[in-house]
Amino acid sequence: MITFEGAEVYLPGEIAETNVTIAEGRIAEIGGPAQREVIDARGMILAPALVDVHGDAFERQLMPRPGVFFPVEAAVLETDRQLAANGIATAYHSVTLGFEPGLRAASHGREVIEALIALAPRLTVENRVQLRWETFATEALEVLEWAMNGPIGTSLAFNDHLSMAMRGFDIGIQDRLFEHNPDFAVADLDDPRMAQRWSKQVARSGLDAEEYMALVRKVWARRPQVVETIREVAGRARALGVPMLSHDDTRAETRAFYRALGATASEFPMTLEPAKDARAHGDTIIFGAPNAVRGGSHIDSLGAGDMVEAGLCDVLASDYYYPAMLAAVERLDREKRADRLTLWALVSAGPARAMKLDDRGEIAPGKRADLVLVDWPEGHMPAVRGTWVAGRAAYRAQPLEAETREKSHISRSNRCPPSRSVHA
Repeated sequence: MITFEGAEVYLPGEIAETNVTIAEGRIAEIGGPAQREVIDARGMILAPALVDVHGDAFERQLMPRPGVFFPVEAAVLETDRQLAANGIATAYHSVTLGFEPGLRAASHGREVIEALIALAPRLTVENRVQLRWETFATEALEVLEWAMNGPIGTSLAFNDHLSMAMRGFDIGIQDRLFEHNPDFAVADLDDPRMAQRWSKQVARSGLDAEEYMALVRKVWARRPQVVETIREVAGRARALGVPMLSHDDTRAETRAFYRALGATASEFPMTLEPAKDARAHGDTIIFGAPNAVRGGSHIDSLGAGDMVEAGLCDVLASDYYYPAMLAAVERLDREKRADRLTLWALVSAGPARAMKLDDRGEIAPGKRADLVLVDWPEGHMPAVRGTWVAGRAAYRAQPLEAETREKSHISRSNRCPPSRSVHA
């Protein structure tokens, strides 16, 4: 048994200064006397650990510079440590299963998933996988089937960056129609401007521009069969109970199409139309935490802070930067976008519900003891002091200024300060 003594605890519905005891990987008691091992948590926050539904920052460990690959095992081990240090106890790595070679090839995605499975006993947090499927990538179908039936927890995100890049040159990225609407305007592949539009992908793939554009032509020719393939893959995911998400929605029509297939989460909607449609139909709405930290979208889509304030955001995901989840809570709290418990739920209870993980995301008796201990001085950025996953310490940190207090504190197993509500 471990008791966190005297923390400011984020409970469902209130924040209270109290004790929390964990045993056998779960929350055993709230407010009772201290037990065997006592952690002095006075002056700190004890909150549900973070659940990240979409993070691809691991790609920086795999390929820190364009075309420069590092061993997958080294990348996975380093990523896991970063997650723990940022208070993330459950992470869905957004592993792209695409048609291009290199970092986002379906075959490379399988290699990453295989490494996550093999390394699981050595990892400190729960590493899961978001199958970020490019819907034109028939190369990925075998990997999708294998992964959804495998031993690692998965979600499935429908991505269509190919159609996005094929939109007419006079159409903004946020203004495009549903990708399979008959009126979707398509650009000319022979237009010289295409080279600039695909430059990032060319650099990532390792192909030269001519080779890459030849690949695009080949894959784009699959368009008449894509909708049926999407339906088949979604049917397999439904049968297996895999949570599904649609990515970068711009229209209510997009949301309705994927909702009908069982994808009840809208990930990073680009305009108000699909966000409002999602809310009206009870779908989960996900935004990127970096968007909130920076004060807006880097591609001029919806601002996450505005959506939180409008009640149109249920989840904040790390996206491309793991520290962004905690930093987003800090900024949105400072800006008074919502009360602190509501904000914390965006990185804990909200994502847990979205991924059907009913055993975590809250500090309540019987829940899994996924906890984060946070030092959050007023007016400053929060810092993680410890992360526990199912009661096991995944990360501990003791800053220099805390050394004197830690040495002078004597654990008293029979002391239990009365619980008092800090604020609701």
